[in-house]
Amino acid sequence: MIDQVLDTPLTRLTGVRHPVVQTGMGWVAGPRLVSAVANAGGLGILASATMTLDQLATAVEEVRSRTDAPFGVNLRADASDAGERVDLLIKSRVKVASFALAPRQELIAKLKDAGVVVIPSVGARRHAEKVAAWGADAVLVQGGEGGGHTGAVATTLLLPQVVDAVGIPVIAAGGFFDGRGLAAALAYGAAGVAMGTRFLLTVDSSVPDSVKRTYLGMSETVVTRQVDGMPHRVLRTPLVNGLERAGRVSGLLRAVRNAARFRRISGMSWPGMIRDGLAMKHGKELTWSQVLMAANTPMLLKAAMVDGRPDLGVMASGQVVALIDDLPSCEELIDGIVTQAADVLRGLGANLAD
Repeated sequence: MIDQVLDTPLTRLTGVRHPVVQTGMGWVAGPRLVSAVANAGGLGILASATMTLDQLATAVEEVRSRTDAPFGVNLRADASDAGERVDLLIKSRVKVASFALAPRQELIAKLKDAGVVVIPSVGARRHAEKVAAWGADAVLVQGGEGGGHTGAVATTLLLPQVVDAVGIPVIAAGGFFDGRGLAAALAYGAAGVAMGTRFLLTVDSSVPDSVKRTYLGMSETVVTRQVDGMPHRVLRTPLVNGLERAGRVSGLLRAVRNAARFRRISGMSWPGMIRDGLAMKHGKELTWSQVLMAANTPMLLKAAMVDGRPDLGVMASGQVVALIDDLPSCEELIDGIVTQAADVLRGLGANLAD
């Protein structure tokens, strides 16, 4: 573990040693990965969207048993039991609550009153302005290079817009994998960086080794709407090519089957899934076809990330996958990133002096 410190508003806000965040990736960001990141000095985020409330409680306790360092939990703001999950975080004294969508103002207030740091994820300046006005402590902004659900604006254009628009710490995501990127993000005014694909490709990730090898052998990603009706950056594989060619009817039939499978795994009732669907439809202005297709996401991701069948599932990935060729531990990764960033920043200072 290195002694090098990059003190930023993010490290001071969350109590972590290094301004590096591991994003809450469904089926990937479990207790093993989150605790490894926390012990290495970064901010690990536990993904809860694919967990029941009881499973989340168990996962939080497992992280607690593995580390004394701060960590966070990612929540779906539109989930029907979002309030209960917020109560769990407060009761469990989780340091950070992150959200994939803008949480309701009253949820932010409740978390902040309990001393929980609130960090929503956004993909547009106007969304950052909204959550900042509602009291969010920081905001994570992802550019189009990032994996999973993403927008069309590059991080290098979106990040400075958000930094200039809000008066809270901004975490940059989308396209980061090394210390040069961290140094660049700090130069833009960010308080740190968040990474998904880079942390997925570590020895501490629970993703099957065969799937990791598939990632390391790939260099091309594609943004498709055929997974769940929304822009989703994934590895370009034969399965994804097939989804792209599939007709609308076959896609909806597959979504119905996957909705039934996800209901059995998650323990959700059909009324509960319908309530969540209504919330998604309202919050994202989706058609019912898109809401139904959203059932594809957890099951197609699970097929690859848990079952080890990349031939039957999709693999969310940022464009940085083309630049990654190793599987370090989280400690090795974070130490290397922080050391390199500090060297770059010192070098720039020396060049300026000359």
